[in-house]
Amino acid sequence: MDMYPHVSANHLLEMLIGGSRFDLTALLYLNSLYLLLILLPLPAQIRNHKKYLCAAKWAFWLPNILGFIVNCMDIVYVRFTDRRTTCTIFTEFQNDGNLASIIGQSILQYWYVTLFGITIITLFLICTRKQWQVTPPRKAWMYYVVESTLMLVSIYFVVIGIRGGFGKYTRPITISNALQYTNTPQETAILLNTPFSLMKSLENTTYIHPHYFTNEEAEHIFSPIHTDKIEENGKLGHTNVVILILESFSKEYIGFYNQHINGYSGYTPFLDSLLTYCVTYSHSFASGRKSIDAMPSVLSSIPMLIEPYIVTPYSTNAVSSIADCLGKEGYTTAFFHGAPNGSMGFQAYARSAGFEAYYGMEEYDGIEAFDGTWAIWDEEFLQYYARTMNTLEEPFMTAVFTASSHHPFRVPKRYEGVFPMGNMPIHQCVGYTDHALREFFKYAQQQEWYDNTLFVLTADHTNQVCLPEYATAKGLYEVPIAFYSSRWNRGELRDKEAVSQTDIMPSVLAYLGYNKPYFAFGEDALTKAKKHPYAICYNHPVYQLLTDSLLVQFDGKEVRAVYNYCDDPQLQHNIATHTDTHEIETYLRAYIQQYIYRLITNQLTTNGSTSR
Repeated sequence: MDMYPHVSANHLLEMLIGGSRFDLTALLYLNSLYLLLILLPLPAQIRNHKKYLCAAKWAFWLPNILGFIVNCMDIVYVRFTDRRTTCTIFTEFQNDGNLASIIGQSILQYWYVTLFGITIITLFLICTRKQWQVTPPRKAWMYYVVESTLMLVSIYFVVIGIRGGFGKYTRPITISNALQYTNTPQETAILLNTPFSLMKSLENTTYIHPHYFTNEEAEHIFSPIHTDKIEENGKLGHTNVVILILESFSKEYIGFYNQHINGYSGYTPFLDSLLTYCVTYSHSFASGRKSIDAMPSVLSSIPMLIEPYIVTPYSTNAVSSIADCLGKEGYTTAFFHGAPNGSMGFQAYARSAGFEAYYGMEEYDGIEAFDGTWAIWDEEFLQYYARTMNTLEEPFMTAVFTASSHHPFRVPKRYEGVFPMGNMPIHQCVGYTDHALREFFKYAQQQEWYDNTLFVLTADHTNQVCLPEYATAKGLYEVPIAFYSSRWNRGELRDKEAVSQTDIMPSVLAYLGYNKPYFAFGEDALTKAKKHPYAICYNHPVYQLLTDSLLVQFDGKEVRAVYNYCDDPQLQHNIATHTDTHEIETYLRAYIQQYIYRLITNQLTTNGSTSR
């Protein structure tokens, strides 16, 4: 229970009892075909025939075995996502050619989960060998009456079980119903089961216009169309932009952000020194918990709400990005990721977002630098990234997504034992990537373009948690967001607002003096204070809005919880009943409505307006 340190025995029992509703629904879904086969009022000679019994047996075995398997998979996977797996996983990994290798390594690495799954499935097969055969009564009409009645009554109760209750006002049970048994959204992973989450995410009811306001009212409260005139400063067309998205670099691992913890120095000595020269933020957050959430958030200022944008049915919508805006101003644009081309949908998204070039494993010359699982090792690929920028015509805008600080948490053999092992497997990987960053900047400093470049550093999401401060609904989203230029004399740690990955694009464009309308859900947090000093993220199944002191959780209908995370860092005291959140809730409702409406109507650029 290290993931849920505040869950008491009584509350765990409450969740397990509540979870039985979702377990029942999943079992009925999985066994619906089998129940139909054994309840059909067919002649006894057909029902008892070997082939029919064999078909019924496999209709029982296969779905339940698959249910065991996906639940066992989530014993491992839920530690990285804090949520049960949904159907987006099939789209998320559909272009990964090395998926079989990744699964194979996971089966071996987590051998105890594999052994547990094999044991459970074996016991299940042994205990269900015998088939149920019917014994017809002497009178045939009695047999059909009894069997038909049994089938109709069973169907009635099966439908009730699948819906989750009686009554015409009872809506079918869904993932969000788990919140009524939990204290925090993360706890839904304990209560839910994976087959239920997979089946419920198949339903195409995810994105429905919420109609909190008229479209005109929502536009007035919050608009993602930015038309403010910015004072020209000469940087546009003369300043390069380099964005580094660091895999799994939670704030927890960075000593710079944790100086208040006595004796804690973190695992990033280089990044700690660099951040003293950056504009960075005490309250900075990722939009989601997966790598595919980060690209749209960082590069296009499109948040992750409900599901990753890349895997939604609307991922073919027209989108803009930093690359798109700056490309039209004469910038050379390129995206870099050391994984096989097409992995995670990054290449497709980079192209749709307006990047002119993509550099992946196919473009990198040297397969010996492949880590054996995901991508080229960070040190080699970041050097390749820097060398390639020497060949690009200035001004350029580039972004790189690192990969080495990722499961299965290994470092190159030459570095084994070099970096602090820490308390979690990821810690030495963070130390290795920090070293790779040091070497990247050491090389970049020697290049002509270095002094003429704005660097942006952030992470895609958080990962393994050791410090209790980061095991909360707030801490699980805390990532660095920092801006750096060698021309700045000193850095600044700002603490008067909450910032998000979606604020990166507006901040970069404002810094450069970009003066044309553009589309972004974030705001400039670099050249001035934000008008709406909030960060918004989605903590399945609630929306979260963070200020510089409050965390507000909203389930789509009402505010569920409010915490003052400055006074209550472990989020133990829900102060919703005596906190005025009207202004915050109004903004959040408009934000959600704008996102969903613009998503389903293909208006994620300045060419669309919700007032139409």
